[in-house]
Amino acid sequence: MSVREIAKLAGVSTATVSRVYRGVGSVSAATRAKVQAAIEQYGYRPSHLGEALANRRHGALAVVFPGLSGPYFAELINGVESVAVPRQVSVHVIGTHLRREAPDELLDVARRVDGMAIHGGTVPKTVIMELAARHPVVMIGPDPHPAPVVVRTDQQAFRLLVSHLLADHGLRKLVFVGNPEGSPDLTERWEAFAAAHAELGLRPGKQLRTGLEQTHGVQAADEVLAGGFDGAVCGNDETALGLMMAVLGRGLRVPGDLVITGVDDVPMSSLVSPGLTTVARPLAELGATATRLLLDLINGADVVPETVLPSRLVRRASCGCRD
Repeated sequence: MSVREIAKLAGVSTATVSRVYRGVGSVSAATRAKVQAAIEQYGYRPSHLGEALANRRHGALAVVFPGLSGPYFAELINGVESVAVPRQVSVHVIGTHLRREAPDELLDVARRVDGMAIHGGTVPKTVIMELAARHPVVMIGPDPHPAPVVVRTDQQAFRLLVSHLLADHGLRKLVFVGNPEGSPDLTERWEAFAAAHAELGLRPGKQLRTGLEQTHGVQAADEVLAGGFDGAVCGNDETALGLMMAVLGRGLRVPGDLVITGVDDVPMSSLVSPGLTTVARPLAELGATATRLLLDLINGADVVPETVLPSRLVRRASCGCRD
């Protein structure tokens, strides 16, 4: 049945049927119940193309990441899809991979979608501001030049992680493994790393600048071991897992010879031996929340400018705790 026929049966306007079906806008409980009863009885499904044309929309949004490999981005994308698919919204997943032409490509893509969710540290300030001036934009993660709406996780659990290593395990020579330059997330983690040291009257340890993939963790092993550090606080789990494999492969012990920690609590973190101490971040919920806010913006709803999701410390054997 068409939307007009459903509207006639329920005694409402076609716009009300659309609002009820999409779950947006203000509709009284009694009216919503009548419309839903008619939809369920006759199995109404709107024409995606027709709705897009009628609303002058594309029925699509874009999510933009600096890369697409690894479990971190997979979890974010799962969260995006969990919201977009039930709302019958198509999703364009884009990885810029630091290509020089990426900003121009995004400006072109923006003309074919209704809004964008952009990961922090992915494109320059000028591009974000230009996109946000013309289209609904939500930033995922901290960014020094954000769009009006930002969704991120807090860094309190990461600070607790460093304090745990210093105060509870008595470590005094920690190295931060990760490159804060160009990464708002890692910049915040480095600041939390330094703050945890300052609380105990200690100077922060060395910063070893590496990438965020497992291979980068493997490559960092020689420098970490040569530095005589008692603990490596890695910027994410993938780096930590790579470093752990390299250290164990040399016949050394974790945590006996080197404590190793990560961030994200990816599935492999609980499967390796020793288990990886890490900070669990709600990655799927991060993607889902960003998508819900973006769809609200597209539909003209008021949204809060910043949403902060909690993280939590997960203690496992790689720091000296019992699994």
